[in-house]
Amino acid sequence: QVQLVESGGGSVQAGGSLRLSCAGSGYTDSRYCMGWFRQAPGKGREGVAEVDGTAVTKYADSVKGRFAISRDNAKKSLYLQMNSLKSEDTAMYFCAASVWAHHCNALSSGVYDYWGQGTQVTVSS
Repeated sequence: QVQLVESGGGSVQAGGSLRLSCAGSGYTDSRYCMGWFRQAPGKGREGVAEVDGTAVTKYADSVKGRFAISRDNAKKSLYLQMNSLKSEDTAMYFCAASVWAHHCNALSSGVYDYWGQGTQVTVSS
């Protein structure tokens, strides 16, 4: 059983930065994809960034150049550095882990088997 726990969310003014962390336990494997998704009030869940088993990354167009995803395989942890935050980044952010996909480049939630409970990010303008 995989458990994912996010932290690092909070309230910040536009232009500010936050760093999200996701601590994994159980069967998390560096060979497989991990990602960050978000869901704003009244909207569907959207992919933000993901990293595959070869450390290749994929970002949503809306966050390219502002967000950076990274993973620490020894700590079974995933991170999301968010800079130049905008009000439209306000959402609940979720960490996700796959136990079968070595490659991922479509920010598709269908790749992922386990999800965290989420951490809220609120950006005020």
